Amino acid sequence: MTEHLRSSSDPVFTDSAPASLHPVRSTVRRTLAVALSAGVLAVLSPLSAEAQTQNTPSLDDPRVGLAAGPGDTAEEAALHMRLVSLSPKPPEFDSAQGLTYINSDLAFRGNYVYQGNFSGFMIWDVSNPESPTLVNTTVCATDQGDPSIYGDLLFISAESRRSRNDCGIQGVEDVADRMLGVRIFDVSNPASPRLVKNVQTCRGSHTHTLVPHPTDAGILYIYVGGSSGVRSEDEMPGCSSGTVDENPETAQFRVDIIRVPLANPEQSEVIGYGRIFEGLAPRGSRGGPSGCHDLTAYPELNLVAGACGSYGILLDASDPERPVRLDAQADDNFSLWHTAVFSNDGRSLVFTDEWGGGTSPRCRATDPMELGGNTILRIDNGRLTQHAYFKLPAAQTETENCVSHNGGLIPVPGRDIMVQGWYQGGVNVFDFTDPDNPFEMAYHDRGPVDAETLVVGGSWGAYWYNGYIYSSELSRGFDVLELEPSEFLSENELAAAKLVVMEEYNPQSQPKLVWPAAFPVVRSYLDQLVRNQGLPAARTSAISEALRSAEAASGAARRDALNRLAGELDADAGRATDADRVRAMAAAVRDLANASQ
Repeated sequence: MTEHLRSSSDPVFTDSAPASLHPVRSTVRRTLAVALSAGVLAVLSPLSAEAQTQNTPSLDDPRVGLAAGPGDTAEEAALHMRLVSLSPKPPEFDSAQGLTYINSDLAFRGNYVYQGNFSGFMIWDVSNPESPTLVNTTVCATDQGDPSIYGDLLFISAESRRSRNDCGIQGVEDVADRMLGVRIFDVSNPASPRLVKNVQTCRGSHTHTLVPHPTDAGILYIYVGGSSGVRSEDEMPGCSSGTVDENPETAQFRVDIIRVPLANPEQSEVIGYGRIFEGLAPRGSRGGPSGCHDLTAYPELNLVAGACGSYGILLDASDPERPVRLDAQADDNFSLWHTAVFSNDGRSLVFTDEWGGGTSPRCRATDPMELGGNTILRIDNGRLTQHAYFKLPAAQTETENCVSHNGGLIPVPGRDIMVQGWYQGGVNVFDFTDPDNPFEMAYHDRGPVDAETLVVGGSWGAYWYNGYIYSSELSRGFDVLELEPSEFLSENELAAAKLVVMEEYNPQSQPKLVWPAAFPVVRSYLDQLVRNQGLPAARTSAISEALRSAEAASGAARRDALNRLAGELDADAGRATDADRVRAMAAAVRDLANASQ
């Protein structure tokens, strides 16, 4: 969330924009809609399943016109997703207290979910997703309160001028008491977090991203997305502003890098910075990005994607202390490059656009689909090419802050699927496997917090973690949701997704998703081949029967049957319309054969 950067009267694009940056229309598909109204399940008429092009959000959607209400009193609409539980905020963060106490992002470890708040954080035990238990509420003024977890260390961003070294909420009179940067807590006892270190930075920390050392497990780096004004030299020695030409040591136009010795986190400190914006604006100019709103690391590939205001940037972080810019992408249709999500194979990137700063209604029937949504980029040898846009297809009201915000992957093998929060646009799931034709698969939405006045609320971010979707609701609390099988997502694909069990998950430090050898993984590929007619129906039926027979066998008989099927699939790939998926299925069958005892 950030300040408003562009008015609704600004042009969508200009004729001077490069042709490659002119808008690509987003493609959305609509299907059977299911609405929840006053506790009664209403099944609406099926809508056309044909892909269609929209210029603005649709008014013909069950999410339109939902009755308003705080807490759990608003009407709800859902498609292929159910609300498992809503846990209200604790009294310390009562939503009636406004923006100072709104919820922010999430981080995950074991059975615990760490939920940020502009005035601290909460720790939830989600052993029973139907009824999460609040383990701890820590009041600590921060603003944003972006959380990350690494082992027993919890990191919290602080950028508020009211933020204090001692976590007090009485405000700051003496600048020596001010804390702008990243707080480090020991949460080895989740019921009693202990502040270990305040790492001060010149511009505070709007967000931060964990980047593990590629070879030293004892070292962790933090890339800091600072967006506050530069502190004075009197407040923090070494802080100064200006352009790089005017002042080579300026705290503007850089990303601060913190080094954390995990065995001694109290020794954490800023050890340098990345000047990753060089050449993105004329020399001596104050234009171009001066920092990144958010950075997303993909440690498996040593890549970092920076959502840096006016640019989306791709970095090589092979040496985390000296990141190197590989490419940058600009787009006149993007007001604020805000967050990024990699595909699991690292070949695609979804960037979000936080038009209106998160506190404005930007999903109205009059708002363009190219503004305030996502764009999908492909990565080829470190170069970025832009493809389609995707935006929430249902129109929201003037009293609902709505724009694309944070999300992450759903681990379905063979597909690129993302779940995402849209503030008061709710939570939705979309497929971007084909970067030119993304489409919506599922959603959950509530009516506005208030029908007459815009009260900031909705989903800050929504993430899949070990079988469920968790959403941080700014005003209402903490949601747990669950996907259901549909024509877009089979039971096998859901079962395969649930086989990916993570011990730890920070959405801005993406893990490589790996599936165990299992029949649901193989059948996921088969279901996809049936869905997209990648093989003739007679052949997919025969493969299904071969899998059934192999599963009924055991030991050497199962192994031999699976190896035989893998060989047949190799041959199938030569005549398939979706050869890559057939090859992926053959590899999954061989993995299963090798795992058979």
